[in-house]
Amino acid sequence: MAHDRRNSVIVDPSGVSLEINGQVMDFPWAAVATVHHAPSPHGGAFLMVAVVHAGGTLYECRVDAKRKAQLHQWLGQLGPVLHHYLANRV
Repeated sequence: MAHDRRNSVIVDPSGVSLEINGQVMDFPWAAVATVHHAPSPHGGAFLMVAVVHAGGTLYECRVDAKRKAQLHQWLGQLGPVLHHYLANRV
């Protein structure tokens, strides 16, 4: 889980949830084609997560880590978790 005051990303056995300014979008694994994640390309300590829905629509969320150490921790944890859930998909 990664979160700030307004946004959050949760990855768990049921799928991926994005919360953006109080609006929650839940994506069960069956509806997820893939998930991309990276630090913000413009510097700062922002985690960028994009869920690609099975229908092709892209949903993005940006979470402010406040500190680069927190961002690196999220990135280090998110990769293996996503790999676990997405690795054996057809």
